[in-house]
Amino acid sequence: MIREHVFDGRAGVRDAIRWRGAEVSRLEALSDAVFGFAITLLVVSLEVPQTYGQLMDAMRGFVAFAASFALLFLVWHHQYRFFRRFGLEDNVTVTLNAMLLFVVVFFVYPLKFVFTLCVNELMGRRDVVLPDGRHVPVFTSMNEPRQMMVVFGLGYVAVFFLFAMMHLRAHRLADELALSPRERFETRAGATEALLNVAIGLLSIAVSLTAPGNSAAAFGGLVYMLVGPVMTANGFAKARRMRRHGFAEAGAAAEVPARDAG
Repeated sequence: MIREHVFDGRAGVRDAIRWRGAEVSRLEALSDAVFGFAITLLVVSLEVPQTYGQLMDAMRGFVAFAASFALLFLVWHHQYRFFRRFGLEDNVTVTLNAMLLFVVVFFVYPLKFVFTLCVNELMGRRDVVLPDGRHVPVFTSMNEPRQMMVVFGLGYVAVFFLFAMMHLRAHRLADELALSPRERFETRAGATEALLNVAIGLLSIAVSLTAPGNSAAAFGGLVYMLVGPVMTANGFAKARRMRRHGFAEAGAAAEVPARDAG
C-alpha cells in the first residue's frame, strides 16, 4: 500500500509536526480505496485508437486525465499527511473524512469535464463526438458555462472546507495529542491555508455568477490562478509569524518526547 511505503521511508522525519500515525488504519485503507476508485472513474476508455482522429481524441483525454489526476493526488496527499501527523480516529474526524471521500467521488466528473473543456479550447475544438459519430456542442445555452463553474467551485470549496475543519478538530484536541507550541502553530497554519483555498473557490463562484454569460466560465476559471500568488504570500506571512513566535525553521519532531500512538 502507498501509505505503508511512504511511512516506512520516514517521509515525515522533516515534517514540522511529529507523526502520530504509527501504522495504516482501516480508515486510511478505506480512503485509499475510494481515491483509487475516483481515479478509475477518470479513465473514459482503455480501447486502443484505430484511427488518427481517435488517437488525437485519446491524447486530449490524456492531458485532461493527467491534470485531474494531479489535483486528486494533491487532495490525497493532504489527507494522507493529516492522518500521519495526528492519527485521529474519533467520531468527528471519521465523519469529516467520510464527507471528504463523498465529495471526492462527486468531484471527479466536474473535474474531468472542466479540464477536458480547457484542453479542447486550447486545441480549437468546441464540440464533442458522440458514440454514433455525431458532433454536438458542449453547451446548448449561455447559462450552462456559468452553472458548470459553480458546480466545480462548490466541489473545490467543500474539499478544502473539510480539510480546514479537520485541522481545527486536531487543534481542539491539542492537549490530548500533546501538541507542542510549534505543532499547534502549524496546525492552525494548515487550517488557514485550507480556508484561503475556500475563499478562492467562493470568489470564483461569485465571479461566475456575476460575469457576462459568454465569459462567466473564463473569468471564473481565471480566479484559480490566484492560488499560486496567495499561497506564496501566505508562506511569507507564516514565516514572519514563526520568527515572531521564536520558532526555528527545523521540524518540531524533536520538541516533544515520543508518545505511544495507541
